[in-house]
This record gives sequence, C-alpha cells and structure tokens, in this order.
Amino acid sequence: MKKDSITYEQAISRLSQIVNDLEKGNMPLADSLSLFEEGTSLMKRCTELLDAAEQKVVMLKKGADGEPVELPFEEEA
Repeated sequence: MKKDSITYEQAISRLSQIVNDLEKGNMPLADSLSLFEEGTSLMKRCTELLDAAEQKVVMLKKGADGEPVELPFEEEA
C-alpha cells in the first residue's frame, strides 16, 4: 500500500504492531532499524492527516486588526 493512500486508522494499527514487535527485543538490529524507519514514516503520515483534518474543522476569519481569528467549527443544521 502506498504511503499517501493509507488511512489514519491503518497507520495507527500498523504503528501499534511495530511498537509491539520492537518491545519484544528479539529481532536483529537491521530489522529493528527497518521497522523504526517504517514507524517514523507512519507517524509523519498520521501528522499530515491530523493537520488536514484540523484545517477542515477550524475556519479562519479576519479579525478587526486584519489578523486571522480561529473560530470553532459549527455544524450545519
């Protein structure tokens, strides 16, 4: 699966597996490093997805001074 098509839930699930495998401490160093690199990539993907979700939730509006003011997301009725 391509990194940019993985969902947040899939990334978190895989990260959990990686943590469990690394905590066992019974794999060769090269394999541990490979899993660590994969985990780092998955963490980056999660951050990207969370940032994108946050942008959908927060609306920006210019305040009186011209600076953006964050307003909470309001659901449409």
